Amino acid sequence: MTHDPNMISSAYSSLSSAEAVSEGLLSVGYISSEDISTAIFLAIHLRKPVLIEGPAGVGKTDLAQSLAKYLNAPLERLQCYEGLDESKALYEWKYGKQLLYTQILKDRLNEVVGEAGTISDLTDKLTSFEDLFFSHQFLEPRPLLRAMEQPEGSVLLIDEIDKSDEEFEAFLLEVLSDYQVTVPELGTIRAKVPPIVILTSNNVRDLGDALKRRCLHLFIGFPDAERERQIVGARVPDISESLLKQLVAFVQDLRDQDLRKRPSISETVDWARTLLLMHADSLDETLVRKTLNVLLKYESDIDAVSKSLGSMARKAATASDETRLKSGYPNFS
Repeated sequence: MTHDPNMISSAYSSLSSAEAVSEGLLSVGYISSEDISTAIFLAIHLRKPVLIEGPAGVGKTDLAQSLAKYLNAPLERLQCYEGLDESKALYEWKYGKQLLYTQILKDRLNEVVGEAGTISDLTDKLTSFEDLFFSHQFLEPRPLLRAMEQPEGSVLLIDEIDKSDEEFEAFLLEVLSDYQVTVPELGTIRAKVPPIVILTSNNVRDLGDALKRRCLHLFIGFPDAERERQIVGARVPDISESLLKQLVAFVQDLRDQDLRKRPSISETVDWARTLLLMHADSLDETLVRKTLNVLLKYESDIDAVSKSLGSMARKAATASDETRLKSGYPNFS
């Protein structure tokens, strides 16, 4: 199926280059990278979904939310889980409303069929009501169908696709190939403006080749210190430059340890907010030990780094001037 390319460009005309994507995302507080912005730019203009893989908490879901915010477009989010089926993702019939209307029809049955002369005429009349009960007004759209029906386009986030079953993954192929969905009672519903589709995966299971072929691939890993400082600065604008530099240096060091779960960007942001609430202006061992559970979610990880917290805190507090924020960084204050 082909779509009108003018519909694409008119809906997302502000994202005319990868640099424009970066600037647009920055305007709503999302610090992009060249790889991220390029993938989004290509996804829009090639009309292909983008599959984003990487550890939990590195900004995959936030990317879709920020993109929708910048475009002022509806965000349709489908949270995947084991056992998810078409009825939860695509549509359900409003059974309560159908039952109510059926009862009304039953109460007025004689009035409705009174003029029917033959069995054939009676059947035709009743069949017309059956068609009415399975019309769009009795349909409850779910995220996939709502995304297809947005007249000005939308952002469709299929979150944690790796948690769904292989059967559901196969069902998605029609949506991702042709930007259309099929409702047996109504036929095929095609998107007037294809949504920007973002799928995320934490690599709980391997995804099928058929799904991957339909998508652009993007991996978002843990950021380097420079990008992480920008992200935290954007999310926590009141933090001082000195404390920002220290806490990011500590988290970067922490990720190099042998941990069951390394802290994500979202946990770094939470820790920055925690330190502000505690009126901290620098790191020390006591402060780090009190707040370490914000960064580490397993007791075994806390125990593993407990003996080295002092040296890690001192190392972060005396971080080299080479890691200082450069004057060319965005001003988040």
